[in-house]
Amino acid sequence: MSTAHPPELSLYDQAVTALANAGDFAMGLATPTLRLGVTGLSRAGKTVFITALVHNLVHGGRLPLFEPVARGRLAKAELEPQPDDAVPRFDVEDHVATLIEKRLWPSSTRRISELRLTLEFQSSSFFARAFGRGRLHLDIVDYPGEWLLDLPLLTKSYAEWSAETLARARHGAHAGLAAEWLAATAAVDRAAPEDETTARRLAALFTDYLRAARADEHALSTLPPGRFLMPGDLEGSPALTFAPLALGTGAPPSKSLAAMMERRYEAYKDVVVRPFFRDHFSRLDRQIVLVDALQALNAGPEAVSDLREALTGILACFRPGRTSWLASILTRRIDRIVFAATKADHLHRSSHDRLEKILRRLVDDAMARASLQGAAVDVVALAAVRATREAIVEHDGEKLPAILGRPLPGETLDGEPLDPDAEFALFPGDLPEDPDSLFEAPADSESEHEEAESDSKHEDRAGAVSDSRPTTSGHSRTRPAKTRVDPALAFVRFRPPRLERTAEGLTLSLPHIRLDRALQFLLGDRMS
Repeated sequence: MSTAHPPELSLYDQAVTALANAGDFAMGLATPTLRLGVTGLSRAGKTVFITALVHNLVHGGRLPLFEPVARGRLAKAELEPQPDDAVPRFDVEDHVATLIEKRLWPSSTRRISELRLTLEFQSSSFFARAFGRGRLHLDIVDYPGEWLLDLPLLTKSYAEWSAETLARARHGAHAGLAAEWLAATAAVDRAAPEDETTARRLAALFTDYLRAARADEHALSTLPPGRFLMPGDLEGSPALTFAPLALGTGAPPSKSLAAMMERRYEAYKDVVVRPFFRDHFSRLDRQIVLVDALQALNAGPEAVSDLREALTGILACFRPGRTSWLASILTRRIDRIVFAATKADHLHRSSHDRLEKILRRLVDDAMARASLQGAAVDVVALAAVRATREAIVEHDGEKLPAILGRPLPGETLDGEPLDPDAEFALFPGDLPEDPDSLFEAPADSESEHEEAESDSKHEDRAGAVSDSRPTTSGHSRTRPAKTRVDPALAFVRFRPPRLERTAEGLTLSLPHIRLDRALQFLLGDRMS
């Protein structure tokens, strides 16, 4: 991916955005508003993050690192009607029920949605306390990270995007996945008369390639257009019926297939990308970017490098920094950004520092740019909902740090199905101390053979499980937990936890790992 630059709005879009920001400012004179963007590529945990954030604030969750809660200054948090009537509401009630009652993970983000949470708090300032409680409207904007992949398109022509996409499709793991589409593309004449059947066939094959590349076993990320896999109301429209072509030099002939594809590419930017950038993305004050680094680690060095390239490209489209009080009436900039490595509960806490180092290495270029422009940046390994607890696996006299939980229905490990009703102890493996090693080429065949032999010696090894703390479900196990010990990295999807209850029968809030640290960085200064 070439170096991306922040997209520029047209004069019309700038005027529309300025009016929207001025309206937000006027409405916020009585109660200030903070617009928090929550995004991440698919399966990074956006829906779970927002649900856990709201549930913990509303129900008085355990948030010791969130200073307003730790010092008892948060008086109340309650949901209110959102201000944007044209934007779907984030269905937090349904997602909470799915997590707590069904003990399943809610469905992934497929569209933009919004939620308003109003926070009442006592200021930490004696002077401010004299004027009564403070209030803050927190408007949470949830949008698919795949839409972020589209923002760099605003600065690229159809020819540039085609050349980059074709070059990437011929490289590494992409080549096998894109073979059918590449063959079909090579067989067409770009100068041939425009033809709807040909356009639809190429677009369908291109979409199949995008879908295959983003599957779990490949976890490749740098593949816009994002709406091809999330078409919504635009499914089947000309704006989503195009594909890259090798254009060569010169403008494509009028009424040709290449001219048709170029026209539809520009329509995609006008109908899909630019409105999102203008109406939503450019109005954000704070941003958290959720990253499923473990999925990329599972898929190998190429997926890790691909994820880094994707994050660098899309985050270059952010407009970080600070604005003056007067300028903020008409324009907004993102002045705080959190990069969060999700699913930290899939690792023992001894590996959390390494996970943060890996994420920091993935986003170091973007962090440097944001910091230079005045934005504060943080990196954290978190689990918005903690689905596991920690245990110690004893094997051959050696104690290994492990995690313990109940797998989701249908989960397998080493080809063996896992029982969703039985606790399962897993030694997930060790992350490397040096993040740079993740970008190295795979080991040669001799090393791979040695690793395979080593792995085979560890198969089916089991040991006793010693819990590192009491069970979070509030009751003891009825049978021993199955244990899996393996030196390679291994990740299993676990069920959401059964919530604890107090002696009075009240259900406690969703457990987490470092959700409070992220909240303190994103909100703490606005509630001081």
